[in-house]
Amino acid sequence: MATRLKTVAPIPDELAGMSLPGWLYHDPEFFEAEKAAFLRASPQVVCHESEIAEAGEWRSLDYLGESIIVMRGDDREVRAFSNVCRHRGSRLVDGTGGCAKVLTCPYHAWSYARDGKLVGVPHRHEYPDLQTDQLGLKPVALERWRGFLFVRLEDGLPSVAEMMAPYDHEVAPYRFEDLRATGQVVNRPRALNWKTIADNYSDHLHIPIGHPGLTRLFGRSYSVEANEWVDRMEGELREDESSNPSERAYQRLLPRADHLPDTHQRKWLYYKLFPCVAFDIYPDQVDFMQWLPTGPTTSVIREISYALPDAPDYPWRREMKVARYLNWRINRRVNAEDTELISRVQEGMQSPSYEAGPLGVSEVSLRSFAAKVRTFIPEARKPSPPPPGWAKRAG
Repeated sequence: MATRLKTVAPIPDELAGMSLPGWLYHDPEFFEAEKAAFLRASPQVVCHESEIAEAGEWRSLDYLGESIIVMRGDDREVRAFSNVCRHRGSRLVDGTGGCAKVLTCPYHAWSYARDGKLVGVPHRHEYPDLQTDQLGLKPVALERWRGFLFVRLEDGLPSVAEMMAPYDHEVAPYRFEDLRATGQVVNRPRALNWKTIADNYSDHLHIPIGHPGLTRLFGRSYSVEANEWVDRMEGELREDESSNPSERAYQRLLPRADHLPDTHQRKWLYYKLFPCVAFDIYPDQVDFMQWLPTGPTTSVIREISYALPDAPDYPWRREMKVARYLNWRINRRVNAEDTELISRVQEGMQSPSYEAGPLGVSEVSLRSFAAKVRTFIPEARKPSPPPPGWAKRAG
């Protein structure tokens, strides 16, 4: 006789329609719990492969107290290392990028080849039992995804390819692999908890109120959806022209991008990968943005723009460059508006009077984000912080 399995409905979560409590946005212990639970395992973009096209070129990323180097070797392979000398722990290189034949420590001049191997030790006789093959730079996990290079400090979260798999078909026409940087990385320190920034990125209900320019451009077309690890947002440029000169010029001058389908010729598209990396995708350019946590109430917003190289005889080359400039002007205003808005939120979250508020039915991304945080750290379900020392006991 066959066994009949009884289907058990999932238990509804009473907090599914509620935002996260305020103490999570400033509590030092919760920040430590986040680092252990998922932040160290989160994939973080360092650069595009084209930015380290030649052997010896490197870029760096500072994240959660660690400094990481991504470097191209003589064999053309790209590797990631901890920016720490194996001798006495000195940082090897400073700055955000460069090119080197060897990486030489400024403290005692131990030197490492482009593949991370230890190749130079001054006063070698001081170390009679030294095993140089065991003292190469410590490797850091590296992932290539469509031309972008990601690192992570620990395992624990899906790869970028796995996160973005539901949308891979949509990203493909944008030819990420062929992108080239149009400027330099910009770092903007902010007195904000990283979740304040993350919440705002996927919050569509504030756009008609806080961003009049985006409202003029998109009207009611702005939408949001939540996948397991990625939030997707989009807006379609309106046909009726904006009253703002920069917005109106962008609408008029944005040329056709032959590599994109008709459905995406005038679409602004956004993807936010859990927990703190995003791609802003436009017909004219692609930006990545990270909000790197530096403390319970501090973060660094890191961003840079990329575009496909225009052939010299491309008929709309000038118009595309102008469109990118106008895009920058429009989004510079949006960034300023967001900074003002979320600074007010951060202040409110730190008030003892704040209690978790309700989330609207359409706030699917905020609901999804809150659910993931509660799953990783069950203490996030509590309206106030547990007694001191809870994070260490939970770990």
